[in-house]
Amino acid sequence: MASVLKVDKLDPQSGTALEIGTSGDTVSIPSGATLDISSATLTPPATMPASSGVNLTALNATNLGSGTVPTARLGTGTASSSTVLYGDQTYKAEPGGGKLLQVVTGTTAANVPSSSNSTSYIDTDLTVDITPSATSSKVLILVQQQMFMNGKYTFTGGRYYTSYGIKLLRDSTTLQTSTSDSGGKYTWQFQTSATDILDLNITTSLNYLDSPSSTSALTYKTQFASTNSNITCRPSMGMPSIITVLEIAA
Repeated sequence: MASVLKVDKLDPQSGTALEIGTSGDTVSIPSGATLDISSATLTPPATMPASSGVNLTALNATNLGSGTVPTARLGTGTASSSTVLYGDQTYKAEPGGGKLLQVVTGTTAANVPSSSNSTSYIDTDLTVDITPSATSSKVLILVQQQMFMNGKYTFTGGRYYTSYGIKLLRDSTTLQTSTSDSGGKYTWQFQTSATDILDLNITTSLNYLDSPSSTSALTYKTQFASTNSNITCRPSMGMPSIITVLEIAA
């Protein structure tokens, strides 16, 4: 039978150290009893025994001295290289769309020899190559085409006129054809009743947003054509032409 010692207070016989039990003993506090150490100093062992921390509150995160916090403790959802942690503590897909992935520019030297007085479109030497990184990407094409026109006007419908046209292509696919404000085939139209000689440099701008749905190498280029055989068109004798393509994430 266990002995019961009933006292109101235990003090050390000498000094200030009080020991309860011997090494290897178990000192138990029965269920329902309260061990009040709120006014005392508690010195725990260097290694704390395994225990539930459900009742540990007001812990200061600045005292974390090593290790990393598991991603599962930061938020719900699946943490991966393609997700980010949002302010609602949820892992979601990384936002996409509108990101500029790459920019490639092509230029043509001034005074290039190619020229034509044909109404059929022929290639200029203005080209640029790009390989999209995703089939969902958009490609924005910006063209500044410098052209030089030289020759005689044609008298038609009571006026002298001439014009030229510019095409934008992806490989062999026509993306855009310049048109005049009258809905004709060509972008520039001049008229006069005083002279029949034309000698003019012109800049034409083309902007196009393409959806190539491809991750293969693509070539964007321009073509030009003349109104009639009296007018010769060629890239400018004074300024280079520029074509810039920008891959944009969908």
